[in-house]
Amino acid sequence: MYIVGAMDLFRRTASAFFSRGASALLRLAGWKRGVVYANLRHVSAAVPHVDSRTLYRSLIFNVTRHAGDLLFCFSTFKRLPADTASYPYRQGGLEFCLAEGAAPVLGKMRDGGVFLTAHYGNYEAIGPWLCRLGIPLVASYIPVKPACLNRILDKKIRAVDGRSYGVDACTPREFLRLLDEGRLFCLLADQDSRIPSALPGEFLGQNAKMNPLPDFLLKHRPGTPVYVCWLEERGNRRILHAEEIHLRTSEKTRSAAIDEFNRWLEARISENPSLWYGFTHRRFYSVDSSIYSK
Repeated sequence: MYIVGAMDLFRRTASAFFSRGASALLRLAGWKRGVVYANLRHVSAAVPHVDSRTLYRSLIFNVTRHAGDLLFCFSTFKRLPADTASYPYRQGGLEFCLAEGAAPVLGKMRDGGVFLTAHYGNYEAIGPWLCRLGIPLVASYIPVKPACLNRILDKKIRAVDGRSYGVDACTPREFLRLLDEGRLFCLLADQDSRIPSALPGEFLGQNAKMNPLPDFLLKHRPGTPVYVCWLEERGNRRILHAEEIHLRTSEKTRSAAIDEFNRWLEARISENPSLWYGFTHRRFYSVDSSIYSK
């Protein structure tokens, strides 16, 4: 027990040193600064009273802080209890909690469905936590380069108890098969889909192109539940939120799921814009590429 506690303390210290050093280097290099500023100008009406320089600095610090967690502290999430009644749970100087109302939703997620997520906060930590709770999670990721890094992510980061929850499913039909098997299928539902079947939609008050996959899945498997989760951080507390999205007919897109998901994500961004890492991506490029050339 003492050895595990000492190792957890060492990992947290290493993560803190890494994040501070990496943050300073990225700010000095101006990493993604132009893209962040362009996005903030474009959605200024939806994200008012935000100072671009302050947000950029906070955003970079949060990115490197969560990267440090990913590199040094991820094993903590892989040792969490499987029983929701065991929370709050203390380990390695952290307290892990379930948000009010999350437990029954997590129970329903054990029966499968669609799980939509975004580049918001420490989203990578949610996968191992859900797996530890006995949820049959599978997630499709675009491979990253170089290939060796992608193998590390698949085998070390996106794996719990020796089982990888990343899948190499290449067609929507394969995703339907996973739903039929009772799996909880996860996909990043960020904006700016650049495929011909992308759906028109609105995000942060601006036109955007949306991922059509959730619409396809729900069209062929109507009644499939749709969930969102996010990880809240309050000091040393890590709080897992889980909610079911209740779909309504949407006039802004052909996909009620994406429309409701965007409203959920906009609410999170309004709470803390520096935790949405989509600001570092050209989220509106497919609608108007000139946004990023000014």
